[in-house]
Amino acid sequence: MKRETVVVLDFGGQYNQLIARRVRECNVYCEIYSYKTDFEKIKALQPKGIIFTGGPNSCYEPGAPTYTKEIFELGVPILGICYGSQLMMHLLGGKVEKAPVREYGKIEVTTDRTSDLFADVSEKTICWMSHNDYISQMAPGFRTIAYTDNCPYAAMENTEKKLYATQFHPEVLHTQEGQKMLSNFVFRVCGCAGDWKMDSFVEQSIRQIREKVGDGKVLCALSGGVDSSVAAVLLSKAVGNQLTCVFVDHGLLRKNEGDEVEAVFGPDGPYDLNFIRVNAQERFYSKLAGVTEPEKKRKIIGEEFIRVFEEEAKKIGAVDFLVQGTIYPDVVESGVGGESTVIKSHHNVGGLPDYVDFKEIIEPLRDLFKDEVRKAGLELGIPDYLVFRQPFPGPGLGIRIIGAITPEKVQMVQDADAIWREEIAAAGWDKKVNQYFAALTNMQSVGVMGDERTYDYAIALRAVTTTDFMTAESAEIPWEIIGKTTSRIVNEVKHINRVLYDCTGKPPATIEFE
Repeated sequence: MKRETVVVLDFGGQYNQLIARRVRECNVYCEIYSYKTDFEKIKALQPKGIIFTGGPNSCYEPGAPTYTKEIFELGVPILGICYGSQLMMHLLGGKVEKAPVREYGKIEVTTDRTSDLFADVSEKTICWMSHNDYISQMAPGFRTIAYTDNCPYAAMENTEKKLYATQFHPEVLHTQEGQKMLSNFVFRVCGCAGDWKMDSFVEQSIRQIREKVGDGKVLCALSGGVDSSVAAVLLSKAVGNQLTCVFVDHGLLRKNEGDEVEAVFGPDGPYDLNFIRVNAQERFYSKLAGVTEPEKKRKIIGEEFIRVFEEEAKKIGAVDFLVQGTIYPDVVESGVGGESTVIKSHHNVGGLPDYVDFKEIIEPLRDLFKDEVRKAGLELGIPDYLVFRQPFPGPGLGIRIIGAITPEKVQMVQDADAIWREEIAAAGWDKKVNQYFAALTNMQSVGVMGDERTYDYAIALRAVTTTDFMTAESAEIPWEIIGKTTSRIVNEVKHINRVLYDCTGKPPATIEFE
């Protein structure tokens, strides 16, 4: 699909995805490419603008990430951020040196509001600095448009060549008017129309899928999570009952979740598709019996999921297309886009392509960030409770039960988790925290209930605030909510006599327990 695009050229910066998301918040489509991407490929994209990211290197050192100077002759507006600004100056005849005073953190910047980059931005504004090097001499043709006490060239421009550079990071929330600056770049400098909107994405995707699939058969592994649900509904709108969704209920879902998924996607739901629910709880429980090591649990659950899905696929026979709910961060983190370290190899449905007979994969969401997937879900009319469902790990409650898994323990954690979620929602805190759940510890302790001694389990409650799930803070939930939840859990859930609240952030902890 032809659309105006801004390219983020990644030099190893930790904020590459954040820059792309900020541009997309302006309704302008944006993609991330590594600095190793061939110049002709970038040129062929016909970008409306290019943004150079930050990076950990010094641009003047041998072997530092760089790019061909031809890019500055394209006539396409370029914004260099931090390392990107230093590289721009270095390549065009300026000078970059080790800074006598390292600038790190929130710094007051004085801006020249006659520059398009700072239109409607305050003359004195707080920006986020993070650099060891500084630009000691601008390249010919540039002028200063911002400075700080220690940084004479905090931002520069060459309007003739449409080149802009900032030593600070406009993409992070700590830069108070950063979104305005990026918006000025994409609209005032690049002349973008801002036509990247979810309604047009959904319409175009449905049309493209319909053309691609024709009268073919399509298979989708449906977990009930946001990504797979949105992918399934897109396919349903495009090809109707040519789509078969297989929902493997491994017995490690939250309370009533399997029934909720079936209510939406099953025969009584609003969507035209074939829905198969496989109730495989006993099969998973028997495979997991006595297993306590977290990674081993994950592998068993993942492997068994593939086996169950494979058996159902064989009953259906050969299909033409397999649907995966891959989203853009999966692509970037797999090292396909950008210059980030490979964080994890993503294969949304495990090793399925090795086992299922199909011709081609369809990944309708691979261009979208998670917030955009949610917007697409709302556009498609998917119920709010599914669209805004909290992140839920593939192994489900298997990694929220410390130690061995039994049906009784699953029941305990399901019931405690449901109470915690009910009380959080009743108090209006469900919109204030980003993820909250109960986990069953492997600790048993002495208690007293009804004048009798007990020796039962402890439940740990978890609630975190985060923007990206890479770091998180423990949420400061009011005591009355925790107190009421505690009272309900010990009274309503059998074999729980103690409730703990996890106060640890990420790092040093992770959000999940295993």
